Amino acid sequence: MTGQPPVSLGPLRVFLVLAALMQTLDSTIANVALTRMGGDLAAASDQLTWVLTSYIVASAITTPATGWLASRFGQRRLFVLSALGFVIASMACGMSESITQIVIFRAIQGMFGAPLVPLSQAVLLSTAPPNGRARAMALFGIGIMVGPIAGPALGGWLCDAYNWRWVFYVNVPIGMLAAVGLMRFLPPDPPIPAQRFDFQGFAYLSLGVAALQIGLDRGSQLNWFQSVEIQVEFGLAALGIYLFIVHTITATRPLIDRRVFLDRNMMAGLVLIFIIGVVLMSTLSLLSPFVENIMNYPVLTAGLVLAPRGFGTIAAMMIVGRFGDRFDPRLFLSIGLMILIVALYEMSLFSEATSSQTLIVSGIIQGAGLGLVMVPLSTLAFATLDNRFRTDGTAVFSLFRNIGGSIGISTMGYLVTRQTTIAYADIVPTLTPFSPGLQIYGNVIDPSTPAGAESLNLLILMQAQIIAYNDVFLLMGLIVALILPMLFFVKRPVPT
Repeated sequence: MTGQPPVSLGPLRVFLVLAALMQTLDSTIANVALTRMGGDLAAASDQLTWVLTSYIVASAITTPATGWLASRFGQRRLFVLSALGFVIASMACGMSESITQIVIFRAIQGMFGAPLVPLSQAVLLSTAPPNGRARAMALFGIGIMVGPIAGPALGGWLCDAYNWRWVFYVNVPIGMLAAVGLMRFLPPDPPIPAQRFDFQGFAYLSLGVAALQIGLDRGSQLNWFQSVEIQVEFGLAALGIYLFIVHTITATRPLIDRRVFLDRNMMAGLVLIFIIGVVLMSTLSLLSPFVENIMNYPVLTAGLVLAPRGFGTIAAMMIVGRFGDRFDPRLFLSIGLMILIVALYEMSLFSEATSSQTLIVSGIIQGAGLGLVMVPLSTLAFATLDNRFRTDGTAVFSLFRNIGGSIGISTMGYLVTRQTTIAYADIVPTLTPFSPGLQIYGNVIDPSTPAGAESLNLLILMQAQIIAYNDVFLLMGLIVALILPMLFFVKRPVPT
C-alpha cells in the first residue's frame, strides 16, 4: 500500500475485518440451507452440491489474480467493487427461482468475494507498524476463523427463524457497511495501468484449481478413481498445476512473482497454512454430522454446541495480539500446534455418550489452539517477504488455505466412509448371542426377527461410524504432530 497512512487506523481495521468475515462466512453458512433450498427449487441432491462447488471454484480461480487486479485498479477501488459485487450477487442468490440461477449467482459471488480476504491481510500488514503486526494479524484472524465456525450456527438459525434465502440476504447490510467504511477510511492508491496480465499463467492455474476442486467435490458421489470423470478431472488438475509451475519459472512476468516462492518463511507458511486448512475445515465438516447423526442433536442445537470454539479462537487471538510482538512468534505457534494435538486426541475419544459439556470444552480448546497458530503463522510467513510481493503473497496464502480445506473435507470424509466399512466388517464376526452389545435397556436383540435384525444392523453401523470418526480425528492429530519440525525452518522476525 502506498501513500500516507489512514487518518484513523482503528475504524479502517474494523471494516477490513468485516469484509473478510463476510467472505469466509459464506464458505459454510449455505451448507445447512441446502435441504430446504432443494425443496423450494425442486433440485436433486447432486444439483445442490453445485451451490457450494460453484462458489468455491470461482473463488479459488480468482484469488491468484488479486495481486494484478490490485495493481491495475488500485486497492481501494478493487476492495469497494468487490464488496459491492458480493452484495449484489448475494441479493441475486436470495431472489433465485431455479437451481441454475442460484449456481450462476453463487459463482459470481465467489468471484467478487475472492479478493476480500487477501486484500484485507495485505492492507493490515501494510498499515501496521513493525511492532504492531501481531495485533493486526489477530484482527485478521478473527475475520477468517470466526466466519467458517459461526456459519453453520448462523445459517441454521436463519433457516429456522426465517427461510433459506436469508443466508444470502444477511450479507447485504454487512457488505454495504464494509464498502462505505472502506471508501471513507482507506486512502486511495495510484493504479499501475501499464502492467500486463499473464493470461497464459492464469489459464493454467485456473485449469488446475478448477479441475481439482470439482474432482474433490464430486469424488464421493462417483466412487473416486473408479469413475472416468474423476480420473479425467484429477489428470487435468495435475496437468494445469504442472504447466503453471513451469510457466512461473520461465515466464518474464508471471501471474504470481516467482520470488514469492523463494522466500523460506513464505514457503514454510504455505505448508503450515495448508495443513491448518485441512484440520479446520475437515473438523467442522465432520463434527456436524457426528453430533446430528450419532448423538441425535437437532441442527440448531448442534450449531449452538459447536459454536463456542469461536470464543476460544477469539480469546487466543486477543492474547497473541496483545503479547505477540514481545515474544518469539514461533513460541506461540508451537504451543498452538500442541494444543491442537491435544484437542484432536480428545475428539478421537468421542462416542454417542459424550456430554454436550465435553463437546463444548474440547471445541473451545481446539479453537484456542487455532487462534494461537493463525496469528504468529501469518506474522512469520510475511516477516521476510519483500513488501513489493505482499499482495501476491497474501493471495497465494489464502489460496493454499482454501485448497487445504477442500482437500481436507473430501479426504477425511472419504476416510470416514472407508473406515466405517472396515469397522463394520470387523465387528460382525465378534458378535455372539451373549455379547453385551446386544443388550439394549435390558432387552435382548433377537436377530432372527426382522425388527431385531434391523436394530442390530443400526447398532453395528453406529458403532462402526464412531470408530471411523475416532480414527480420522486421531489421524489429523498425527498430521499436526508431523509438521511441528517445520518450525526449525522458519526465521524469527528481526526485532525493530
